[in-house]
This record gives sequence, structure tokens and C-alpha cells, in this order.
Amino acid sequence: MIRRAPQRPAADPLVEACAPAAGPEILRERGQWEAFCGLTGIIWLHRKIQDAFFLVVGSRTCAHLIQSAAGVMIFAEPRFATAIIEERDLAGRADMNDELDRVVGRLLERRPDIKMLFLVGSCPSEVIKLDLSRAASRLSQVHTPRVRILAYSGSGIETTFTQGEDACLAALVPQMPDETAADGRSLLVVGALADVVEDQMRRIFAELGIERVSFLPPRRAGDLPAVGPLTTVLLAQPFLAETARLLENRGARRLSAPFPLGVDGTTAWLATAARAFGVEPDLFERVIAPRRDRARMALDRHRGELAGRSVFFFPDSQLEIPLARFLARELDMTLTEVGTPFLHRRHMAPELAQLPPGVLISEGQDVDRQLDRCRAARPDLVVCGLGLANPLEAEGLTTKWSIELLFTPVQGYEQAADLAELFARPLRRRKMLVA
Repeated sequence: MIRRAPQRPAADPLVEACAPAAGPEILRERGQWEAFCGLTGIIWLHRKIQDAFFLVVGSRTCAHLIQSAAGVMIFAEPRFATAIIEERDLAGRADMNDELDRVVGRLLERRPDIKMLFLVGSCPSEVIKLDLSRAASRLSQVHTPRVRILAYSGSGIETTFTQGEDACLAALVPQMPDETAADGRSLLVVGALADVVEDQMRRIFAELGIERVSFLPPRRAGDLPAVGPLTTVLLAQPFLAETARLLENRGARRLSAPFPLGVDGTTAWLATAARAFGVEPDLFERVIAPRRDRARMALDRHRGELAGRSVFFFPDSQLEIPLARFLARELDMTLTEVGTPFLHRRHMAPELAQLPPGVLISEGQDVDRQLDRCRAARPDLVVCGLGLANPLEAEGLTTKWSIELLFTPVQGYEQAADLAELFARPLRRRKMLVA
């Protein structure tokens, strides 16, 4: 019989009890790896900043990737597009900057609703050394104040796909106004969250008495929050290393907390903010307890399907360590290996402390060696990128696409059961296929 480890009572009601585990084993690999490029982040970012537009400067392959990932119908008018680099551009028969100016001018004439335009670099534009930062500065002089034009790199060279969001938000930080003493202390939640999740978080913070709360990215380009020494930063996504660094350089103070995935992660994340803003433990418990208890009851529906099952994470999104903590602590799954593209120890310290003792963490990738370890382990579930999923399915392994965890609202109490469902569903499908 599979039994769930008992929950130890917390001495401080602001945070769930969590005994620190022994330091995990780290396997560092620097071989061939599989990952989407940072252009993929446009798919959720263009939905978040509702008056922004993302113009990829790249090849037809870039255009096909974005449209395929977004599932855009032919008659839709999304807030992203690709300025195609043609053969004559590569051959030097046309001035790339003149061509870009012409494309941007036509775009802004056609779409007067655009208030912020991102020029997004790709592998092709970086290979030919097209300076999009300079182009953005030049075009801003023409189109300011109606449109703010910024640039960032979504290239897949030496990066993984979630770093596209980090690069985008890092480009926004220099545009954020300086806070003033009159503004008072504020909480800045950093990371693209679905609107429904953001609304839930706002309600919780308001009930806790934390009144000045902003989110980055904002829903409207003109609503960039102020930042400075009175700003307290709480990361909602684990892959925002450069954005966090730039905010700290502006004087903001980052809180160290687990990420809001699952019931325990969400409670600890909120508790970190509550302590920083002096929320009384009794008030915290009154606000959190009903939501926490409902979320735990919802998770119970999935525990029977997932408890005791083994899971293997290939490195892809940088969400792997928080997800592994959620699956192991709240759903009693067994962690075979937890792969992550990059391990930011400072940001991940609260998560690493909650992983089971002895779990193998791999940083980077040598895909052939990792495939061998996965085949030898024969886990019940493999979390990986699209490029590996179909071949592993053909070998009889059950897979979960890691990119779906970015497209789906999964943070917070109300989404904890939805997150568990994403892992239970492929196991359920496999059971039906072999029945």
C-alpha cells in the first residue's frame, strides 16, 4: 500500500513546515542538447501585454515556428509577425536597416493600436550581425511618443525557450520609471502570469493588507511600474535571472522564496511576501486557510493516480526543479532524474532545500547520455520537449510536453489541481491504450 508522508505541523503559520534536505547530487553535462528557441516566449507574452506587438526579424523557419506554436488561424490578426530576411538581404543587395524601417512604418500605419513594439532578434539576424538595439533607438526617434520601440534577442543559440521571456522583461526594466519617496513601499511580482492568476494574486494580497502591488509585465504598455529602493521583488517564474539582476541594480530588493506551483509552493511564496510586509500570522492564516484547504482537497483526486509513480525530467524550461518539488512533496511521486538547462543556485535555494535526499539533478545536457539513463530507468512518466516526446513514445515510454506547462495557467491555489491533472492525463491515456 502506498502511504503519504504525514504533514508536520508548522511552528509559524505563515509558512508550511519544510525540513531542509541534504544537498542534492549535481551532474553537470555540456554535450548536445535539445531545446526550442526563445522566440517561443512570444506566444504567451503577446497575450499578456495587450497593446504590444512582437516583430521577429528572421527567416521563414522562424515564421513557421511561431505560427505553428500559436495555432493561429489564417484570418486571425495576432500581435506578432516576422520580417523575413530574404536572399537579397543576405547578399547585400538591399540595406537591411532601410528594409526594416520600411516594414516597421507599414506595420504601425496599419496597426495604430500598437503602443509598444519589440524588435525580436533571431539566429539569422544575429548571424548577419544586424544591430536591432541601434535600429530600435533610431526608430524610436521617429515614432516616439506614439510608440515605444524596444529590442531583445530570442535567438536559440546557447539559450532555451523560456529565456525569451527573461530577455523581453529585461528590455522593459530600463524603461521603468524611478520611484519617489512619496510612492511608499511596493511589491513587484515579476513573471508573465495568466490574467486569471494575476487577478487571484491581487485579491489575496489585498486581503492581506498589501496594497501597492504591481506586476511585470503589465497588461498595458503604458502601465510600467516604478522601481527603486522601496520596491520589493517577488519572482513568479524561475527563469528570470537577468531581469532580477537588472531590478536589483535599480535598487529593488528580491525576496527568496519557493515558486507558486502547488499548494505548498504557493503558501510559502505568499508567506515570504507576508513576512516582508509585516502581515500578522493570524491574519495570514485566516486569508490563506480556506484557499489552501480547498486546493489540498482538489489535489487528493489526483494523488491516487500519481503516488508512487516515477518521473524523469529532461532539461527544457527551467521549471523542472519547482515542478519536481511539487510532484514529490504533494503527490508522492518518485524523482528518477531532474534535468534543468541552467541551475541558478541563488534563486533555487528554497526549492533545492525541499527536494528528497539523494535525488539526481542534471544541469545542462548531453542528450544521448541522458536518453540512455532514461531508457535504463524506464520511468512511468517522462517530461521533455516536443523533439524527444514522439521517439520516446514510440519506445513505449509515456511523455508530457514541457512546453504545455508554460501555455497553461498553473500558478496558485486554484490551479494546483489543474497542474496535477497535466501529469495525470498522459498516464491515463497510456492506460487506456494498453487496456
